[in-house]
Amino acid sequence: MTTPLPRALTAEGLGTFALVFFGPGAAVVQAQTGALGHLGVAAVFGLTVTAVIAALAPISGAHINPAATFALTLAGQFPRARALPYVAAQLAGASLGAFLLLALFGLKGDLGVTVPAGSVAQAFVLEGVLTFFLLLVALRSGLPWVVGGVVALEAAMGGPITGASMNPARSFGPALASGIWTSHWLYWVAPLLGAALAVLVNHVLAPRDPLESRPRQAQEFVPGGESP
Repeated sequence: MTTPLPRALTAEGLGTFALVFFGPGAAVVQAQTGALGHLGVAAVFGLTVTAVIAALAPISGAHINPAATFALTLAGQFPRARALPYVAAQLAGASLGAFLLLALFGLKGDLGVTVPAGSVAQAFVLEGVLTFFLLLVALRSGLPWVVGGVVALEAAMGGPITGASMNPARSFGPALASGIWTSHWLYWVAPLLGAALAVLVNHVLAPRDPLESRPRQAQEFVPGGESP
């Protein structure tokens, strides 16, 4: 049975809110206290994604990322009519999370906004590659700890260079709340290109049945956002 759209959108908004509140929130706490360290911030991102997928995937699929919604739609595993509402819910949730951080901490750590530390070209390629591997893993596995582990891995590697966004909504919320839009376009274009490449490579490697046709683990990332 397909989850009613309002319920699915609520789950997407809540999940993306959690991602921004805890992920960039960890960067803000690190800027204020120095207690977490870079690897600690990366771990918080990964743990948040793991928890959100485990809790919300049976309701909405726990995309919490416009690039994931785009990839699943492109792969024919998600209804096109739901794609834009999902993205809107993700952006709304990310914005609410960022504005709550602003209310709590001010502009400490620039609210974890993502900006290139090097050249725009370097950041563009890195964000595209990071998103490609994240979504390839999500398409082929979907298990919370696997996807969360990849997020932590990539945040640890790419965070100092680009912020390791891999997610336009994650970048949009802090940018909106902080007013810092430096090279923001690349945090949309590069992840969407990486997502498209992940769909193509996933198909070439081994075409597989949609996740809906397999016995589903209750906590698995599911493309259609269907209730078990």
